[in-house]
Formats: sequence, C-alpha cells, structure tokens
Amino acid sequence: MSNFPKLGILGGGQLGKMLCQAASEWHLPVYVLDKDESFPAAPYATVFERGNFRDYDDVIAFARNLDVVTIEIEHIDTEALHKLEKQGVKVYPQPDKIDLIKDKGLQKQFYVEHGIATTDFKLYGTKEEVNRAVEKGELHPPFVQKTRTGGYDGQGVAVIRYREDVPDKLLDGPCLVEDMADIDKELAVVVARSATGEVKVFPTVEMEFHPTANLVEFLICPAALDGDTDGRASKLAVDVVQQMEIVGLLAVELFLTNDGELLVNEVAPRPHNSGHHTIEACATSQYEQHLRAILGLPLGDPSLLRPAAMINLLGAEGHTGPTYYDGWTDVLAIPEVHPHLYGKADTRPFRKMGHLTALGDTVAMARERAARAQSMLKIIAREA
Repeated sequence: MSNFPKLGILGGGQLGKMLCQAASEWHLPVYVLDKDESFPAAPYATVFERGNFRDYDDVIAFARNLDVVTIEIEHIDTEALHKLEKQGVKVYPQPDKIDLIKDKGLQKQFYVEHGIATTDFKLYGTKEEVNRAVEKGELHPPFVQKTRTGGYDGQGVAVIRYREDVPDKLLDGPCLVEDMADIDKELAVVVARSATGEVKVFPTVEMEFHPTANLVEFLICPAALDGDTDGRASKLAVDVVQQMEIVGLLAVELFLTNDGELLVNEVAPRPHNSGHHTIEACATSQYEQHLRAILGLPLGDPSLLRPAAMINLLGAEGHTGPTYYDGWTDVLAIPEVHPHLYGKADTRPFRKMGHLTALGDTVAMARERAARAQSMLKIIAREA
C-alpha cells in the first residue's frame, strides 16, 4: 500500500522472521538483508537481499531507497547507518544508541553517568591486564569478565569464581570486569518508546539461565515479585529508556539482589529473547510493538492476558548436523502450548533452534506444561 513506508531489517535470523510475521498482519512490505536465503526470515520477507550487514557498502546499497531501517542484532556496521541517517533514511534504534549499547564498557559508563544502579566494574584493555590486577591483589575473584564488543547468546562472558581460574579462563581483548552480584532473581523488562516519545512497559519476567550455555532457558511471566519490587523494576526500565532516548524496543535485564536492590545488568535495543512469550500471552506482541514504535504509530496495549512460561529450544548436546525434531507430535498434544521453530537447517549443541510458550490459568500450570514439552522435544541431528 502506498501509505505504508518501506521497512528494512538488518538481519535475517529468528527475530527478523518474527518481525516479518508481525508486519504481515498489516501487509506491510519488509525488506531483509542477510547472507543466505536459507536463514529463518527469508521466506517471510517481501524482498530478501543477500548481503552482509557488517559491510558498509552492502548496507548502503540495501537501505538507500528505504524509508525506515531497523535491526535484529547490534553487531552491524553502524558507520553505514550514520550515513543513511544523514541521507534522510529513518534509522531506529538510532545509530548512536547502537554504538553505545554494543560496547558494554560504554554502556556501563552511561549507567554511572546517569545515576542508574548497576554493579561496580573496571575496564581493561587485555586479559593480561586483568591477570596482573589479580596478581597484584587489586582484583579478587569471584568476578565476571565480559568482552566489550561481540558478545551474544552467552558468548563473550567468563565467570571467574576462583583464583585458579586465572589466567586460563580469561577472555582476550578489551573487556570489563564487574563484581559478582548477590543475586536472588534475574529479571527482564521490555520497554517500547516510539518516535513520538510515547512509552509502554511489558510485564516483568523472571529468567532462569542454562548452566552450561549461559543463555536464557526458562522464563516465567508474571515474575514472582511483590508489588513494590515489580513497580520498581518497571520504573527503572523506563528510566533507562528515557535517559537513552532510544526509539524502538529496549530489553532491560536486571539483577534483584538478596538485599532487595535492583541493578541493571545490560540492555538490548531490539526484540529480545525475554519477550518471545508476548506473541501469545500479551494483548500486543513485542514484535508488533517494535513496528509501532519505529513507524511512529500509537503503541499497543502490553497487558498480560494469560500467565506464561517460555523455554528456548536448544540443539541437543552431542548433535551437529541436519535438524530433526524428535517428539514434535507429542508436544502438540499438550493444551495451550505454542512451539515456534526457527527453520535452521543445521543444529549444533546449545544453538537456539526455536522457542515454546505455554499458557495456563496460573504460572505453575504454564510452567508444568512448558517443562513437560521440554522433556518430550529433542532437537537432534538427522541420521543420513
């Protein structure tokens, strides 16, 4: 339709796929850039263009005739986005916000400068500097080391619990080292801020992380919090998005300490794993909300309709190769269970291959259904 802008998405993974699916409800034309037509978003895009979103020339060529450009991953060529912005293309989230967020050191400094509670941290240039700080007694385990750039889905994070872990477990390159928080719960709040300045907040979720893969395995909504803590979590997330003045979605990951303090861990400027459940569980999904925000449309109602539990469907350990979903039909027999398979041709251990949302009258019911489905469905490599 002529009254709809041409929207471009940098990245053709599962988040791009679900953005395309949301856009299809409005018959909104969506252009997607990524390396290969086998990627999840390709069949759902109005136009899929092969290219590298980390390459300046590819991004410029892809987006120069589009009206609005957005992302599904932060690790892109932002120099091209700055150029496009100067040429009149609307880029959301804004390129300077992506630059800030994709460098975890700059992100942490932003929190300190704006009075936003976060864990204490120090910046280092190399792992040798971190090792020397430990040897000199300036730095004491336990602590968490994060590479400043490039980390994704549990990569780029080293948990150093003991002196013996140094230096073997340290990661190379510029990094930050932060105190290991005394965590009671890990929470996330997805906030939308539109191009008009309107803000809406999704209900707080509680996350459980896979002990090996270091990525979210289990999520429940609403989180098991008292009203005061829940309100403080939402308020803190809104404070972050307002201070950053970002347009689009911002997923704010929080630590709730055993002392009841809320600390910002890190943020993601896009649809996020912690918001997958909103497709079935909320009046407006995070994907539709992101589209509304970046297109300057009225934001939707983020209210929770049903208690929900979400699990990531990960590639099974010991399996690498063509994807096979073992137990698929059994899962479909469970009431109010909604599997989302990303269509990745090959599986490998702990790769995100899909997610599954279970609903119920209570969180306990939803969680039980999700756990039952998780025990049934295994993503393995198909035998030749």
